[in-house]
Amino acid sequence: MNYLNPILVLVVAFVSVFLEAWVDIFRELLGTQLTLLPALIVYVSLTHSMIVTGVLAVCGGLWFDSLSCNPLGITILPLFLVGFFIQTYRELLLRDNLFAQSVLGLSACVLCPLGTLFLLLNFGNTPRLGWESIWQFVVMGVGGAVLTPLFFILFDYIDNTFNYQPVSQSSFRADREIKYNHR
Repeated sequence: MNYLNPILVLVVAFVSVFLEAWVDIFRELLGTQLTLLPALIVYVSLTHSMIVTGVLAVCGGLWFDSLSCNPLGITILPLFLVGFFIQTYRELLLRDNLFAQSVLGLSACVLCPLGTLFLLLNFGNTPRLGWESIWQFVVMGVGGAVLTPLFFILFDYIDNTFNYQPVSQSSFRADREIKYNHR
């Protein structure tokens, strides 16, 4: 098994969570912060094993919760459930289709915050909800629809650059004739 891609996925998750907490440009311009972890979960669940999906959900959820106001660990379950659902039905999904990637990214980037909100409300927390929450879900969904295909392009480029590609042609030709000299 090649360990480069899963390690790079975790590094990208760590850096993206850090940048979400540190960079305020999107929060000031759009009124919300774009979340990259659900888009990354879509990529991982379509291309990697369930173990990598689970590790990303646990590590990414803990990293995200440690830098936000969420209780520690509350983001893990929504990320894992989205990844598990996509992992279960990935034979039916069009992995290489740009439109399918965008729809899955939009769905994941809306369902993960909704799942976290559901858990927060059930555990007795009172998050701020209002009409601006609808705008925030729309922005996060559109951001996920745009960013998910970019993750596929980025990691496919890295995979093609650093991993050996299978040889498509064989040295054997079907029309070749071998003559033996019998003496």
